[in-house]
Amino acid sequence: MRDGIDTLVSAETPEGILLELRPAGACVRVYAYFIDLMIRAAALYVVGIISTLLAGFGIAIGLIIFFLLEWFYPVVFELSQSGATPGKRTMGIKVVMDNGLPITPAASITRNLLRFADFLPLLYGFGLLSMLVRRDFKRLGDLAASTLVVYQALPAAQLIVTEQTPVAPAHPLSLTEQAAVLAFAGRVRRLTGERADELSALAVAVTGDDLPLGPPRTQRLLAIAQWLLGRR
Repeated sequence: MRDGIDTLVSAETPEGILLELRPAGACVRVYAYFIDLMIRAAALYVVGIISTLLAGFGIAIGLIIFFLLEWFYPVVFELSQSGATPGKRTMGIKVVMDNGLPITPAASITRNLLRFADFLPLLYGFGLLSMLVRRDFKRLGDLAASTLVVYQALPAAQLIVTEQTPVAPAHPLSLTEQAAVLAFAGRVRRLTGERADELSALAVAVTGDDLPLGPPRTQRLLAIAQWLLGRR
């Protein structure tokens, strides 16, 4: 059931620890991109005003700052402890290596310098196409740099905050099925209502087949997650 309601990538660290990573899709990454774009635009606006006051010298400084913002703004933030630009951090995603470890300077520079290839032929056409045809949603820069954009793990206390009265599943669940239900509940606030309903429809064996499609089944699945957490 888990493969049906979640997109997971397994990665093994050099220490032999198996990690489960949840790749971030095109939608959430586009939102993060536009947040970062607005931040860069605001910074450039301020720099532009200052540059006009400094005449020719100011214009030269402005062009340098524009170059640095365009190409190294993502690198600086990706190499920080959060591994994410302000836009990605707002959307709850970050950049890591394929093995789940923090991104390296070489990988960050590579994935960002290759944004020009992702941009082609227009408005990140190749990048979006690459993300849509791959299960791990990698763009061309990620493929070249062996990086992955993933959802940040939430603390256990933040996993599920719902109003549903806990409900027992239709039958005893295996550990894998329990993990899938809890993973769904932990991500439901990041999903559209339609996507949540689509995923919950795949869990009919857990919720029971006496419910109509749509919100009732989603709410039942969340109530089962509450039950699994011991909130009975």
